[in-house]
Amino acid sequence: MDKMQFNTILIVDDEPLITEELSEFFTDHDFECISCHDAENATLLFEQHKDICIVLSDLHMPGKNGLELLKILLNLAAEEQRPLKSVLFTGRSEKEDVISALRAGISDYYSKPLDMGEVLKGVEKLKNSIQQETSSLFMEKINTKLHQLSDFMDSIKQDVSLLQNNAMLAEPEVAGSSAASQELLDKLSPRQQAVALLIGKGMTNYQIAIDLEISENTVKLYVSQILRLTKMRNRTQLALSLSRQ
Repeated sequence: MDKMQFNTILIVDDEPLITEELSEFFTDHDFECISCHDAENATLLFEQHKDICIVLSDLHMPGKNGLELLKILLNLAAEEQRPLKSVLFTGRSEKEDVISALRAGISDYYSKPLDMGEVLKGVEKLKNSIQQETSSLFMEKINTKLHQLSDFMDSIKQDVSLLQNNAMLAEPEVAGSSAASQELLDKLSPRQQAVALLIGKGMTNYQIAIDLEISENTVKLYVSQILRLTKMRNRTQLALSLSRQ
């Protein structure tokens, strides 16, 4: 989903004339509209169309009512980390309904007959709110990744320093070290050997994945298997053992 576009609305009402009127109205105001007439189909449509960000639903419908539907969709959105704002319509506005809707996290509430201009302003406000929230979340994710990258680079520097220091200490034992490296490799399958040798070169999981044209998760699985088979505590110890191979 384009992080700057939140134009898709799901409209749910058991009266086809209302969904048709609302769909036409919001389409004329540059929204993409999807409509249905019951909670079951609404849930299916919400799961199929990942770009739905705003749901407008009638409260009183056969089967699950609008409040029950929106609770389900809000839970699905939370699980999938999707932005979602929700609006309830009703022809019988009761205080208890309003309180229940607000407690459930419903974004807005309108009584029928609808003031279309008022509803449009409300929906546009919800769209702007989603854009702002998503932009803030996007920046938070970028900052988190930058911090993770910084920590990773510090770890790489420490590993390189450790490799250099140990290489200097082990210089007189080159022949023995090479034999020990081959003994380690003999415990591994050809594919595991390929991964192990690249670890010995100081390559990261990401670099190994690119070099061998496999996924990074697959590399992690190989590393785990290699450490277990060679009885190494970590990849740094393994890299030191293979640095002469």
